[in-house]
Amino acid sequence: MAKKALFVIAFRGFKDPEYFIPKGILESAGVKVFTASTEKGTALGDDGGQAEVDFTIDESKISDFDAIAFVGGPGMSLNLDNENFQKAAKEAFEKGKIVSAICIAPVVLAKSGILKGRKATVWSAPMNKQAVKILKENGADYEEKKVVEDGSVVTACGPSAAEDFGKALVRKIKD
Repeated sequence: MAKKALFVIAFRGFKDPEYFIPKGILESAGVKVFTASTEKGTALGDDGGQAEVDFTIDESKISDFDAIAFVGGPGMSLNLDNENFQKAAKEAFEKGKIVSAICIAPVVLAKSGILKGRKATVWSAPMNKQAVKILKENGADYEEKKVVEDGSVVTACGPSAAEDFGKALVRKIKD
């Protein structure tokens, strides 16, 4: 049976390369990718890309998927406290699924409690270390790397890590 992954994006302002590049890598490896957001319809990326949303996050049946991936971008920055996103991350983790996030989205994982005692990375900038601070405040062991894998959890730091993030997800999902 084909493996399935759920990508969670902001309905407006997801980071195009963080969605399209890993999604393409997974699909090339035979993984069926579905997309969830806060509403159905056509989601718009920060760079103008469009993605059809299959389910709202609260309609998503986490047990149907082998992996869940939270995509960053300015729209995700507005959803870091989204309880449905956090609940989905926690449920996936508790069910032994692969839980992943890129760019600012690892903050969702941190706030859901699943990064406590785990190695993780997140987007940061020389003048903005707020996301790193949030990870540490929630018990994560922050590492300044492109991609960090710790058990079933994969985190990545941003668009420059999108390809490596996708490849890490394929490795995890094929195990």
